[in-house]
Amino acid sequence: MSGEACAPLLVACALRIEQAALRSAGRGARGAAPPGHTLLRTGMGPRAARRAVARALDRPGMERAAVLATGFCAGLVPGMHPGDLVVAEQTRDPHGDVTCTGTALLAEALARAAPGRTVHIGPLTGSDHVVRGQERAQLRATGAIAVDMESAATLWTAAGGGSRPVAAVRVIVDAPEHELVRIGTVRGGISAFRVLRAVLPAFYDWHRSLLLPRR
Repeated sequence: MSGEACAPLLVACALRIEQAALRSAGRGARGAAPPGHTLLRTGMGPRAARRAVARALDRPGMERAAVLATGFCAGLVPGMHPGDLVVAEQTRDPHGDVTCTGTALLAEALARAAPGRTVHIGPLTGSDHVVRGQERAQLRATGAIAVDMESAATLWTAAGGGSRPVAAVRVIVDAPEHELVRIGTVRGGISAFRVLRAVLPAFYDWHRSLLLPRR
């Protein structure tokens, strides 16, 4: 990927509210959107994510596209708060593990884009349902720091199509001491929407860093 000018960026999210945050950010984001930048709403759940991402990457010109999965997630570690950010070192689901690209650089870009927000780095696990109660502790025992339904499926699908940069960034809306009753509560003023909107420039910074010549 080094030095490959104009390699596109695919940003994938699942929910309309996530898509709305990213679209509103795009209208005023610092710096220009990368060439070929695509915002894809996959729909909820791993099956929908796999189908949508596979179709998107099958389009002409997307053979070497970088893929970044984003949106909201549930934190697994006590002390996490809504609005905290999670950068995946690795995504995991029953299909397998995928190692992410440029994790430290992405975390630094997120810290600049959302000053004052805590950025957590670690494994992000996938689920096919909303995680509650004891299941949260069971997933934490595997070493994962957060869980969502689409990131692992998105990156597994992307990595299966060949060597391409992949990453996952999630905003916590649900944590051990701040458990939501349902995902729709996000619409009721939770800070995650504003954080997701704020960090779009960090995705662009990560993508641009992939195009720099390596020494």
